[in-house]
Amino acid sequence: MAILPIDTGRYGSVEMRRIFDEESRLQKILDVEAAVAYAHSQVGNIAKDAAEEVIRKANTRHVKVERCKEIDKEIDHDLMAVVRALSEVCSPSAARWVHFGLTSADVEDTAYALQFKEALGLVESGLIDLERILYGLVEKYRETMMAGRTHGQHMAVITLGLKLAVWMREISRQIQRLRQTRERVLVGKIMGAVGTGAGLGEHAIEIQRIALERLGLKPADMVTQVIQRDIHAELLSTLSLIGCSLEKFALEVRNLQRTEIMEIMEPFKFERQVGSSAMPSKRNPVKSERVCSLARLMRGLLIPAYENIALWHERDLTNSANERFTFAMAFILLDEMILDMKSILSGLLVFPENMEKNLEITGGLLVSENIVRVMVERGVARQEAHEIVRRCSMRAVRERKHFSEVLCQDPDVSSVIKPGEVNELLDYSRYLGVAQKLIDNALALSRAELETYQLSIQDKESRGR
Repeated sequence: MAILPIDTGRYGSVEMRRIFDEESRLQKILDVEAAVAYAHSQVGNIAKDAAEEVIRKANTRHVKVERCKEIDKEIDHDLMAVVRALSEVCSPSAARWVHFGLTSADVEDTAYALQFKEALGLVESGLIDLERILYGLVEKYRETMMAGRTHGQHMAVITLGLKLAVWMREISRQIQRLRQTRERVLVGKIMGAVGTGAGLGEHAIEIQRIALERLGLKPADMVTQVIQRDIHAELLSTLSLIGCSLEKFALEVRNLQRTEIMEIMEPFKFERQVGSSAMPSKRNPVKSERVCSLARLMRGLLIPAYENIALWHERDLTNSANERFTFAMAFILLDEMILDMKSILSGLLVFPENMEKNLEITGGLLVSENIVRVMVERGVARQEAHEIVRRCSMRAVRERKHFSEVLCQDPDVSSVIKPGEVNELLDYSRYLGVAQKLIDNALALSRAELETYQLSIQDKESRGR
């Protein structure tokens, strides 16, 4: 019976959920057992035919989830239940070597790394898709003017392309962070009870090297009975940080979708989608709100991850139970957020006419800085110019007049700027600074990255063939 929404398939892709389901977890545990048996055979600890049988039987065709649960119910030790279930399907000569020299954490922590390896690949692929989608949007809306806002107030003029270019480069940084984190996270540990390798014998270091190479992992730096939990805390921190960026984007979509603003809007299936059970006309930003909601939950997973760093002596079990939730939840929640954000951005509705209308709300005040700039260039002290323009701005608001009208009537302004120049200085399109150059730079960086990603994908595909 499903209890959590993750169990029902509501959140995350089929691919991501499959990585963390019971069968996949069991298979990765068996993969570790098989790799260690192989390593033992390579250094001469185990006969090759015995190792080959363990390897052959270490899969979920022979070792069933249901049988492991039956044994676990009897002995109250889930990893030992897998060891016994694998031993049952092997001949006595092979079964005697199952789990030889290992402790539970060797297998469990290394199996987690195998899950992380697959899951991080999906996350990175999703982020690359996001950068690619944003690249197209930046190109499309690079010149679409809109109000820039600070403190929730109109501040100056930007373009939608510039706003989206900021997001695009943030996703690029998240991809780099993810790759750097992967280097420290994709590590295994085959060093026995307290990290000395005593149970593995004199070839312990070689056994660990061979087994982990077979699994596509590196040895963890220094270990006790467990891989040190700062590594896992970093992983969840990185995933949560990516979630924070996605929340930032979603929050902006939500704000700009407000009825009184309505400059952009997340896609809405006009034919069938229901916005509200009460108001048939509603078009709620439900996907953007879901991203924000899940980001909050993800950040909550950081607390146990940080607290798991400080275990008693060489280890205790206070990390174990919560990690059964946190690792899977963090990846599945982030996967859902990436899927939602891809959907939002790939179908983003943009209303340039509303952007143009909203630019006029303040009657020219958006570019008051330009008046200050010109006055300073023509000899007025900067602070004096600022005060003159501030006074004019407040009068325009108080008397509900267009800024240009007040400026033309002010003698301090008129003595420096001719009335005929005012409208030209208040032209929004002439006060975008170097926005287009900044956009060009951002596009060039992302274009090079996307080309590199594509070449990497093609290389992997060719090596796979």
